[in-house]
Amino acid sequence: MNNPAPFLGVARSLLGRRWRLRAGDERLGLALAQRAGLPEILGRVLAGRGVAPDDVDDFIKPSLRRLLPDPARFHDMEAAATRLAEAIAQGERIAVFGDYDVDGATSSALLKRFFSAIGQPLRVYIPDRQKEGYGPNIGAMRKLAAEGVRIVVTVDCGTLAFEALAEAKKLGLGVIVVDHHLAEPMLPEALAVVNPNRLDEAPGFGQLAAVGVAFLLLVALNRALRQRGYYQGAAEPDLLGWLDLVALGTVCDVVPLTGLNRALVAQGIKVLRGRANIGLAALADVAGLNEPPGAYHLGFLLGPRVNAGGRVGLSDLGTRLLACDDAREAANLARELDRLNKERQEIEQQVLAEAMLALEQIPEDAPLALLAGEGWHPGVIGIVAARIREAAGRPSFVLALDEQGLAKGSGRSVPGVDLGGAVVAAKQAGLLLNGGGHAMAAGLTVAAGGIAALQDFLAERLAPQVARAGADASLGLDGALSVGGASVELYEKLELLGPYGSGNAEPRFAIANARLMQADVVGERHVRLLITGDDGQGPRLRGIAFRAMDGAGAGGHNKAGGGALGEALLAARATGRPLHLAGHLRADYWRGERRIQLVVEDAAYVA
Repeated sequence: MNNPAPFLGVARSLLGRRWRLRAGDERLGLALAQRAGLPEILGRVLAGRGVAPDDVDDFIKPSLRRLLPDPARFHDMEAAATRLAEAIAQGERIAVFGDYDVDGATSSALLKRFFSAIGQPLRVYIPDRQKEGYGPNIGAMRKLAAEGVRIVVTVDCGTLAFEALAEAKKLGLGVIVVDHHLAEPMLPEALAVVNPNRLDEAPGFGQLAAVGVAFLLLVALNRALRQRGYYQGAAEPDLLGWLDLVALGTVCDVVPLTGLNRALVAQGIKVLRGRANIGLAALADVAGLNEPPGAYHLGFLLGPRVNAGGRVGLSDLGTRLLACDDAREAANLARELDRLNKERQEIEQQVLAEAMLALEQIPEDAPLALLAGEGWHPGVIGIVAARIREAAGRPSFVLALDEQGLAKGSGRSVPGVDLGGAVVAAKQAGLLLNGGGHAMAAGLTVAAGGIAALQDFLAERLAPQVARAGADASLGLDGALSVGGASVELYEKLELLGPYGSGNAEPRFAIANARLMQADVVGERHVRLLITGDDGQGPRLRGIAFRAMDGAGAGGHNKAGGGALGEALLAARATGRPLHLAGHLRADYWRGERRIQLVVEDAAYVA
């Protein structure tokens, strides 16, 4: 395959990346633009994401009516819905056992809201991250059985919980697993295992987050209750009114925003903007969200706060907030989660600083970075792993060693490298005490003495995938814009192609031959910019480069460039030297006015 010339001639940027124009036939891009009535550059964006002419309408206006499958297509779905409907009709006690991350919290809150809407109690059990760890455990099953629970629905967990579910069966608990993590050939003992990533499941919906699977379960359960005459003319629950929860969990679990996920998130954002969920509205207020929310706000403003309880506080705070209907209680919960999020950020920075030092000892040609440290808070290792992945440009694991000789780890991958599959294989090889995940993220527990063997196993398994994915990570762009072309009008057109996220990358553009009228450091190592064209005249564009200055956790702190991005931006302002800038367009609200700014991710000197 021919290696195309680097975009704008940038073979090695300030962060060591080769710039490439995202794949896409120019003629197809023009045809797509004409068909959709969009500017030509948006047609290129569509072509670069593999959108075919017949799929343009579904892509721009994703419809649940067209994309939502019959839940019965999934193995065990009908059995799960039938048993739950029977338990509801007979007044049996039901519990939901949820994970403590955003996907688990939204899934648990979704079920809680459904049961409240039909006038039925639901016991919500969220395990303590520090004491119980991830997923169903024997102690929790015994506790629920002692409380008189007869049916347990696990959400965002359970597919690999063989021992805990075997114990649940002995205790007389009927367990329904609602999950999306990669499965093994053998399934746990349960009434039903509803998981689009079962090995015997028909393909097509493996990208769903757990909350998406939980939503489909409620569609099936609602139908089963209707068929039993449960509602008897009364109004049925408004399932679509809870799509804001589905959108939040889907975005935060970083699953591909394609197909059904795209429709769920697009419709969920519309619901979110109506502020019907009192808990989410309270959380948006404490986060200072003063603009129409989108996928970005779900992932970077609301999600981290929901997560904070499970990371450094009480694991069930997020679920309680999302299921809350009392405005005062919601406000109190939101403030507590906001406080815990600030505490989480402080802990994260400390762990990240140590992890970045450890990263310096990893050979640059290693296929993955696996770091372990004593005293590292297990509640932040997932976030730190994501930061290390950004810095190293390859799959990364961060492990927290405890006093019992165990290491709990969290991993984050790069596109094209299946991390979850590697962890499941390591577990099958007897290298792990526990583990699982999906392509882009995974978790594991390993004996401290087995870390070296685990590292060798993962390195050998992942090396070919990392090589194919291109560990030296190029930067894909959708085209070049002039400063004047980065307008509110273009931004509004780009919003039609959202929501953006995994599987539908936010468009990235280059501003060629840019000059900086302003560049100064603000906040936590950010650089604020005022950009103009090569002649220094004409329109101006505001910009921001987040975490661009050197320091632990800085976006520019990697082996390719250290703090090169921030330093180069400041130097370019001082010398007047032109730069090519690469980044995303974002709306910036100031005193009610919507302005456009460029979020700078990379830069290169003009040759």
